[in-house]
Amino acid sequence: MTARLDDPSQDRRVRVQGRPVDSYPEVGPEAERGAVHRITVVGEDVLRRRCQEVTAFGTPELSRLVDDMFATNRVARGAGLAANQIGVDLQVFVWDITDDWGVRHVGHIANPVLDEIPAEHRRLVDESEGCLSVPGPYRVVSRPDRAVVRGRDLDGAPLVIEGRGYFARCLQHETDHLHGRLYLDRLARRERQAALRDMAEAKDEVFARRAERAARLGK
Repeated sequence: MTARLDDPSQDRRVRVQGRPVDSYPEVGPEAERGAVHRITVVGEDVLRRRCQEVTAFGTPELSRLVDDMFATNRVARGAGLAANQIGVDLQVFVWDITDDWGVRHVGHIANPVLDEIPAEHRRLVDESEGCLSVPGPYRVVSRPDRAVVRGRDLDGAPLVIEGRGYFARCLQHETDHLHGRLYLDRLARRERQAALRDMAEAKDEVFARRAERAARLGK
């Protein structure tokens, strides 16, 4: 018998790369090692094109990229971050997120592909969504409440990650980034324009908070 996601008896250990672990630090080792980068903002070209596939696995460069993405995501207090959000044209994203049932998920994936969910098993949910590259505004976006993404880890080993609820939304949002899409693209034109106006008003304050946290953490 499988546990339901909302069952209190569910295994609530942290999932690292989709697998439960007995212990995990509040700040992961990648975030400790990594350097903080500037996060790209809507309007920059790197956010609007499909990123290149990763072809070289197990390299120091790829490991450093993942470390830096975790560090940058931590300072920005994000749920996930795609490589093009720090200006790198590669199909990689990371996540560090607690789902709707209190389970923390941490990991990275390269060359992610989302499974197509049959219509009869697809349930769309309207939830508020934001983006580190659209600093400030949140808007309601409709997405399936379940996602399965397949790709590779840093060493090139096959990886399958499944998420529900907020975690599913994160997996879909970050995969969108690597295809050159933002959550703004899922909004009606008027709503998109309003979000951009809100961003223009909020972004300086958001940038200042990120810089303050980076300095406080010695990053």
